[in-house]
Amino acid sequence: MTSLIVVLSLLIGGGAGYLTRQSIARKRLDTAEGKIEQMTQEAEKKTQELVLDAKNKAVEILEEAKKKEKEREDQILRSEQRIEKREIAIDQKTEEIENNRKILEQKAEEIKKIRLEVEDARSRELERLEKIAGLSKEQAKAILLQLTEEESREALAERMAKIERQGVEEIEKRAKNIMTSVIQKYAGSHAAEVVTTTVSIPSDEVKGRIIGREGRNIKALEKLTGVEIIVDDTPEAIVISGFDPVRREIARITVEKLIGDGRIHPTRIEEAVEFAKKEIDNKIKEAGEAAVYDLGIAGLDPKLIYLLGRLRYRTSFGQNVLLHSLEVAHLSGALAAELGADVIIAKKAGLLHDIGKAVDHEIQGTHVEIGMKIMEKFAMQKEIIDAMKSHHEDYPFETPESFIIAAADAISASRPGARKDTLEKYLKRLEELETTANSFPGVEKTYAIQAGREIRVFVKPEEIDDLGALKLAREIADKIEADLKYPGEIKVNVLRETRSVEYAR
Repeated sequence: MTSLIVVLSLLIGGGAGYLTRQSIARKRLDTAEGKIEQMTQEAEKKTQELVLDAKNKAVEILEEAKKKEKEREDQILRSEQRIEKREIAIDQKTEEIENNRKILEQKAEEIKKIRLEVEDARSRELERLEKIAGLSKEQAKAILLQLTEEESREALAERMAKIERQGVEEIEKRAKNIMTSVIQKYAGSHAAEVVTTTVSIPSDEVKGRIIGREGRNIKALEKLTGVEIIVDDTPEAIVISGFDPVRREIARITVEKLIGDGRIHPTRIEEAVEFAKKEIDNKIKEAGEAAVYDLGIAGLDPKLIYLLGRLRYRTSFGQNVLLHSLEVAHLSGALAAELGADVIIAKKAGLLHDIGKAVDHEIQGTHVEIGMKIMEKFAMQKEIIDAMKSHHEDYPFETPESFIIAAADAISASRPGARKDTLEKYLKRLEELETTANSFPGVEKTYAIQAGREIRVFVKPEEIDDLGALKLAREIADKIEADLKYPGEIKVNVLRETRSVEYAR
């Protein structure tokens, strides 16, 4: 019994102690159970706040959606109202158009009726007039036209003549304006070539060295270059005379090189002449390239450009052929631009219209025929060949550009001071002299000098002996007398020279 009481007392005491401890622990915040309880309370409080905030946002979103839906409904309503108004307006317009159509149909019917009535009245009136006049409609018309024609014939003829005169005057005026405009656009120089070249020398002492012992230096110069070297009393100058510009230029370069070098003897002269020929060859090439560049023409074959450069040393009636060709090309391009023709074809044809003169002394035929063959060889366009071949009216004019080239050639040739007919005849006579002598077998080369009063004929010594040289001189003189016209007399010099060369090694 006592033990039971003790056990009960212990249980009651332990329970009371546990409860007391729990109560004390809850009251102490620093214990774990207190912290957990506090965190639980805070979490519940935040959860309530979040739920409340979410409800508020949901309400705002719902209200915004209702507001947008209301605006959309209003917009749809306004659109429907506009469409309805437009449909009403379209219906009104359609009705108005339909009414107008009915009105027009009614008016058309009225006009048709009126037209029929007018035609009927006209027919009745014509029948009445025919009965009164005793003539049919066709007869009356013929008589009226005949009377009108007879009365107006003279007036019409005068009017037609006046219109024709005005047309011709207007055409001539326009042509003159175009020509004047074109000539003003290109005003190149056209100084005539001369047949002498003056070379300055540092002192008169050089003249003796140029002549050489017993004249051997000047003879070698004249033989190799084909010109006449005139050494006279002119101070510090010698004159090179010759009708061929290429020969004069070779002689000028040779003399200047010899004077600059200081060594003047036959061997050195031969070297200087060879140098001068190469120099001329380069100048010919440069002249052709410069001409093409000046006109802005591309794509020409280098060999054709070289032939073009050879025209720099050709003259026609005293006019430099290359400068003449450049002038014709510029004038042709300007005329083509004014008249609406092909400018490129006109320029190329103008530049190459005298290309045959570059080799006309080497090939038989007129310079136009030779030029056509050259251009065909270099595969030039048919339009360019057709344009250039008619500039002397040897061939019919086939294209607008052919008329332009002929006009430009005439303008260039007829400009005051451009050509000298007397000089051209003189040069032609010299060329004929050389050609006549060169036609004999065994002749190596021929030079006309002394203004055509003398020709020097160099023969091949292996083909012509001394006796043959005498005979050849007589034959050449006889042929010149028979074929050529010339004033005074011409001296024929046939030169035969044998040279033996060996080398010591």
